[in-house]
Amino acid sequence: MKLLILNCGSSSLKFQLLSMTNETLLASGGVERIGDTKSTLKFKTAQGASFADSENPIKNHEIAIKKIIQLLLNPDYALIANKKEIRAVGHRIVHGAEEFSQSIILDENALARIEKYSNLAPLHNPANISGVRAAQAQLPHAVQCATFDTAFHQTMPEKAFIYGIPYSYYIDKKIRRYGFHGSSHRYVSKKAAELAKIPYEKSKIIVCHLGNGSSISAVCCGKSVDTSMGLTPLEGLIMGTRCGDVDFGAMLHIMREENMNIEQIDKLVNKESGFLGLCGTSDMRDMKQAAANGNKQAQLAIEIFHYKIKKYIGSYAAAMGGVDCIAFTGGIGEKDTVTRLAVCQNLEFMGVKFDQGKNNAAQGDAIISTENSQVKILVVQTNEEIVIARNTYQLISQL
Repeated sequence: MKLLILNCGSSSLKFQLLSMTNETLLASGGVERIGDTKSTLKFKTAQGASFADSENPIKNHEIAIKKIIQLLLNPDYALIANKKEIRAVGHRIVHGAEEFSQSIILDENALARIEKYSNLAPLHNPANISGVRAAQAQLPHAVQCATFDTAFHQTMPEKAFIYGIPYSYYIDKKIRRYGFHGSSHRYVSKKAAELAKIPYEKSKIIVCHLGNGSSISAVCCGKSVDTSMGLTPLEGLIMGTRCGDVDFGAMLHIMREENMNIEQIDKLVNKESGFLGLCGTSDMRDMKQAAANGNKQAQLAIEIFHYKIKKYIGSYAAAMGGVDCIAFTGGIGEKDTVTRLAVCQNLEFMGVKFDQGKNNAAQGDAIISTENSQVKILVVQTNEEIVIARNTYQLISQL
């Protein structure tokens, strides 16, 4: 059985084609800058064949998916003979609020219910729904399924997700912490327990999903009990363009002083803050280069990032009454040896014994703590797509 997995952003799309007979990745790629004159399409097969196009603008998600399917049908790649070989499409949906704690098969009623939560994730849910509509148009025979970023964190206790504002806002408006990157936190926490050879259902694991968007979770006995992102993906760590934790009173003060409206302050905290606001770039690689060249603001941004991660690790270890594993994942977490070292320094009081040699040599999944470290430190390559694929496969197997 072959499944297509789609992760649609407002101007981008990532895909994987998998055979679920043995969970084999057949092809992957994506489209960047959808709707722009400089769209780029990248495609590669598991056998090493590849295709790239940056000459032809891609107007919308439906055209992007159409082009991807055309490549999948190309006899030179021998991936699918016809569209009907794709039995189902698994979609990443960012926000499902409290209504969706499990993956679901999508129909018009479900899409209408998901659309209600677009105000909670205005940068994500509308794009996710566009991806579903595009897939329906191109693959009308396929079953469309959804896996929600927020679902894994629905096990948080009320004390972890309720904000200190009038309780009526939770009852009437469902204002609360939801958390995101759920598929990544689910996959990485389980993989970390497996690598560390400890029972997942008895483990205490902290997952640091670090990238342009970053979040940290506390996973106790296989369940998320706290996470750094909140009602929206804005809360928590400092990120590429998001401010992370900030005194709300500071935002009110800026609004008054600068005579800013809601839309302007929303743009400020979501798109003009974080690394970009502190030093002029949202990319960790550029920041590191700038810091090496003596840019003090870039160095400060990096230090703030490391410091905040360490604070969350300490607080989550306290909340769980200890920790067995700390797992690094995401674009920065998997690749940046400096970040992992800086975060783990001075955690010896928690039982961490960091192995710098293993850290520098880590490729793919790896344990980077010493053999006698009480707390295992790991690098785990996240695989949100396989979580979506497994959920999709389970759903359609029940039909």
